[in-house]
Amino acid sequence: MSSGYTLAEASEILGLSRGAITRLIDAGFVSPARGARREYRFDFQDLVVLRAAQGLAHARLPSRRISRSLKRLREQLPAEVPVRGLRILAVGNAVVVSQGTAQWQVDDGQYLLAFDVAGEGRRVEFLDRPAEALPASADERFADACALEEVDVEAAASAYAALLAEAPACAAAYVNLGRLLHTQGRLDQADRVYREGLEHVPGDALLLFNRAVLLGDLERAPEAIALYRTLLEHEPEFADAHYNLALLYQAIGREKEALRHLNAFRRLERA
Repeated sequence: MSSGYTLAEASEILGLSRGAITRLIDAGFVSPARGARREYRFDFQDLVVLRAAQGLAHARLPSRRISRSLKRLREQLPAEVPVRGLRILAVGNAVVVSQGTAQWQVDDGQYLLAFDVAGEGRRVEFLDRPAEALPASADERFADACALEEVDVEAAASAYAALLAEAPACAAAYVNLGRLLHTQGRLDQADRVYREGLEHVPGDALLLFNRAVLLGDLERAPEAIALYRTLLEHEPEFADAHYNLALLYQAIGREKEALRHLNAFRRLERA
């Protein structure tokens, strides 16, 4: 008997149609094994990557960026379903993976996606919320706020604000709350959130990046340029910062600087 999950099983577990899964395969996001009859056979990593790809595609990210992030994510996933569960939060500009008390970032990018992966035996379950029996830790409240964005943006914003009142060093909550306000056109409020976040978590790369994007939209180019440069001093491989900085330099006629950062962006994209 062939190992792995069939297309029908993957469709049931993920809540995606077979057509959606095959389109993600055709787009190159996963390359499942083949069974004796050439049918698809998905492993645990395939399921996680498929679910993440669907969410990122809905966020309208460029396919190349999704592929790069998911390739790195797959390389870091365990071969088997972890006993204690695996949480993957793609929030703000980073995919954050959490297993037990350990956490690590996968890649950078502007998107929001939140789901939990837990395993018992062979079955994989994708959960919309943490188990009710667990205490409402800051991580769980953050995941709850992420989930609320799908159904009630105002409630999500309130949940982030309430979390920050009790956990003022939660950088990801500032990132998401600022982004919510930004996308709603509440730019001054978003700027206040980012500035407050940088007071509590100075030097956070995602907060610096998001505020620089916001300042660009507010047509405060000199301040945006200064923030991008500060970010790149500490995170020289932040590709999107190089790209945005190149555009800002180009807009003010500083072609030499624009070309330098555009070349840096292209180099990092090829990596």
